[in-house]
Amino acid sequence: MSKKNKLLQKFLERPIRKDLTFDELSTLLISCGYSKVEGKGSAVKFYHTSKDHLISLHKPHPGNILKVYLVKQIQVKLKEICNG
Repeated sequence: MSKKNKLLQKFLERPIRKDLTFDELSTLLISCGYSKVEGKGSAVKFYHTSKDHLISLHKPHPGNILKVYLVKQIQVKLKEICNG
């Protein structure tokens, strides 16, 4: 199983994992065709050129662990864009 598929599986698990990191999300979105655009402070955008799709979020701080509500929102986007 590829790294992309393993990460996708981790992000789509139910119940939602509480140990998912921003770095893992970034790796997954980039492997799904997104490009990362750093903003000011903790703002980050991921843009998918061919689908003309934008995901805007803030890096978690002080740690690197994503909040459960954010993972829920990302799950919806992953089902739309990454076809596993």
